[in-house]
Amino acid sequence: MINNVGQIMLYVDDQDKAKEFWTEKVGFSVISEEDNGQGMKWIEIAPTKEAETSIILHNKELIAKMSPELNLGTPSLMFFSNNFEGLYSDLSNKHVTVGEIVNMPSGRVFNFADSENNYFAVMEKR
Repeated sequence: MINNVGQIMLYVDDQDKAKEFWTEKVGFSVISEEDNGQGMKWIEIAPTKEAETSIILHNKELIAKMSPELNLGTPSLMFFSNNFEGLYSDLSNKHVTVGEIVNMPSGRVFNFADSENNYFAVMEKR
């Protein structure tokens, strides 16, 4: 049985730029950075080092060559925040593209774009 989400694979054009965005703009931490010495590099990031779920930044072009059958589109990620207003302000102040706050039945939500114009959502955890 599956009991939690361990890692989310995010396929990006520029791993270093993506790492910079997630760490410097969003405040994630680098959990590990691996390179197999044959051109395969992956970067694991997460909101905190103790987080149960992490994101792995993979080189989109390399993965497409290795596994052409994979859909490498951006996964739809929904993050939860206990400091919704603070996060919204922080991302805005760092010149991250953020959408308007929308009231949903399950809570308030906004989206933001990374350095490659992939969009992600944040929900206020009630």
